[in-house]
Amino acid sequence: MPALEEARTLLAGARRVCVLTGAGISAESGVPTFRGKEGLWRNHDPMTLATPRAFAEDPQLVWEWYDWRRSLVLACTPNEGHRALVRLEERVERCDIVTQNVDGLHRAAGSTRVHELHGQLFVNRCTACDRQREVRSSGLDGLPHCSACGVLERPGVVWFGEALPHEPWAAASQAMTTSDLVLVVGTSALVYPAAQFVPTARAADVPIIVVNPERTDHVALADHHLAGPAGQVLPLLID
Repeated sequence: MPALEEARTLLAGARRVCVLTGAGISAESGVPTFRGKEGLWRNHDPMTLATPRAFAEDPQLVWEWYDWRRSLVLACTPNEGHRALVRLEERVERCDIVTQNVDGLHRAAGSTRVHELHGQLFVNRCTACDRQREVRSSGLDGLPHCSACGVLERPGVVWFGEALPHEPWAAASQAMTTSDLVLVVGTSALVYPAAQFVPTARAADVPIIVVNPERTDHVALADHHLAGPAGQVLPLLID
């Protein structure tokens, strides 16, 4: 695989690496993508549940869905792709993981510089005071309420129509243009605002390597496209 060897050489010369990950790397660990007919839950389309309006109208229903999602993710573990990125972090000066996933598998694998653009599945956030707490379990015993002010909590994720949290977004934007290399793993990167990351890196003359089974639109901007699942390709690229 000449492309793999060229990509390995490119990576070997990088001291600061930014990795953009999406649903593909988590799907290899068994995390559902909730797309198509297979994504239906109790005949509900998840796209209609992950909204502020749905939570305002029926918080019990929305919480039941997120609790079910937590139970699914708790049964999943990081895969070889996640673990390869941890080894990459140990080898380079700086490795920023910018992820669109909310499952926490990058942190579970051992990555330390993780910027979660869409929030965290295992975090509850107060709808009044914004206080956050980690909940590493599933099983609802009534609707959760804030221990500080007593107001209803919501899942700590970003819903459709909401702005991305400032801190991870700012960190991700900076990493995309100040790194020596950008790795795009398991994502089509077509949904804005994350869709602007690859063009931004290209405009800053940052080399780009795409790891994805299918050829996606942003492959045209990449220096190399390594076709295959992250769990197989990343160890070959990194080790």
